[in-house]
Amino acid sequence: MKNPVAARRAAIKLISVTAAAAVLGEKFASGADAPALVPLTIADPSAKALGYVDNTNTVDAASNPTHTPSQHCSDCLQFQGKPGAARGGCSIYPGKSVSATGWCRAWVAKPGT
Repeated sequence: MKNPVAARRAAIKLISVTAAAAVLGEKFASGADAPALVPLTIADPSAKALGYVDNTNTVDAASNPTHTPSQHCSDCLQFQGKPGAARGGCSIYPGKSVSATGWCRAWVAKPGT
């Protein structure tokens, strides 16, 4: 028969480690320690390269013939902000936030929109 004290110790270790992992996982999942995103500006080289604007209504139609006024960052597949947020992250511009009303040439419709 196995030592019951050793079995109890192992169970307590497992419970402690699981509880600590749950607490840390919740903290990081909530984004409490996530670094703040820097707002993307139209002067940023990557923004310039993709024709990013903060407001889709200011897009130069001659330079961007595929653009329509109904296209904006919040409806783009790349947008990582929460629904209704004024700004959010973007997978095209890591570490930067884009305006929900913005647009760039990397715009792709979210499925179902």
